[in-house]
Order: sequence, then structure tokens, then C-alpha cells
Amino acid sequence: MSAEREVWREALGVVLATSAYGISFGALAVASGLDVWQSCVLSLLMFTGGSQFAFVGVFAAGGVAALPSAIASAVLLGVRNVAYGMRMSPIVGTTPARRVAAAHFTIDESTAVAISQSDPRLRQIGFWVTGIGIFVGWNVTTLIGALVGDVLGDPKTWGLDGAAAAAFLALLWPRLKQRQAIAVGVAAAVVAASLTPFIMPGLPVLVAALVAIFVGWFNWLGRDTPVGEQNSEGER
Repeated sequence: MSAEREVWREALGVVLATSAYGISFGALAVASGLDVWQSCVLSLLMFTGGSQFAFVGVFAAGGVAALPSAIASAVLLGVRNVAYGMRMSPIVGTTPARRVAAAHFTIDESTAVAISQSDPRLRQIGFWVTGIGIFVGWNVTTLIGALVGDVLGDPKTWGLDGAAAAAFLALLWPRLKQRQAIAVGVAAAVVAASLTPFIMPGLPVLVAALVAIFVGWFNWLGRDTPVGEQNSEGER
């Protein structure tokens, strides 16, 4: 299999897994009190799963009175896309038109697929195929979920609540080959999980990102030697 076909296969696998999760969002959005068209507009314009779920979660708990908090939670979770944009800017193209077009497709999954490639051309393929594919699939499944939400019942029964997380973990796992990368991932995960019950949605992700930057910047574990590989002195 050629490298380009491998990227397409990886990207489409992420598209299918993440798009399936859109059914869950559509069903939960309608259950929270939004209309079908309002749920679809959120997916069309906001298009960042974590922010959308944070919005409908807070809105469902407090109704219209909680709208400012719902917006704030969505914005906090969406801030991470700014960092993604800075990372992806040299990858998606040098022209302003391409960068403007890419802004809407810069999400967790498209960024992860792109940076997992070593060749610049393959990075572009991974980014655009994943971003555009998820955008189309997410909006289609949002509509389906909003229309059949009552028939579907609780999306967790079908395991759809874990589809996006599983897809992202599958992308992350092959990159955990160095001690430093493992340390960054573990530190960020522990901090995010510890803070989630105590602070508003969105903040744990941002704090975990700061922890990841802090740990990665100082490179406390020294040279990124692959796990299990012996060094020149025979140590592991």
C-alpha cells in the first residue's frame, strides 16, 4: 500500500468514527431543548464537538438563563483550536485563501492526522481529507440524530459517547514511543481528570495544555530515547 493510500485510509477511519458521534450530539441537542434546525446550525457554524457538547450540556441544565455560561464553556473549549491553527498554518498552505478555508476544518482530528505524517504533502492530504470528511459526516449525522433522537434513546447505550475519544486515542497511541512524550501525556491526563469535577467545562483542557507545554519545554527526561531501546551504556 502506498503512503498516500495509507493516509487516506487513516483519515477516512477517523472520519467514520467521529461522524458516528454526531448522532449523539444531534439527539442530545434536541433533548436539551433546541430545535432540529438550531442543532444543525450549531454543527455547521461551531463545528467543534467538545464545544458543542459543552454548550448543550450547560443549556440543558439551566435553560435560557444559563445561555451566557453555555457560551462561555463552549468558547473555553474552543480556545485550543487557536493553538492548532498556529501549528497547522505552515502545513495547510501559504496563501491567505487556503488558510482562511482551513480555519473551519482545524479540529482535533484533522490536526492529529496531519502531524502524524512525516511528509509535507501527506500532511496536507491528511488534514484536508479528515477535516472536510468530518465536516460533511458530522453535519449529516447531527441531522439524523436530531430527527430520530427519541427513537434512538440514550446515545450511551450504543457506545456513541466514546467514539470520538476512541478515535483520538488511536491517533495518539503510536506517537507515545518516547519517555518524554509519555510523561507529557500522563501529566496532562492526570491534571485534566483531577480538575474536571471541580471547575467549569473547558478549563481542565486549557490547564492540561499548559501542563503539557511546561513538561515538554523543560524536557526533564532528557533525550527522547524510544521506550525499551538500549543506550550506549546498556541501560534502558
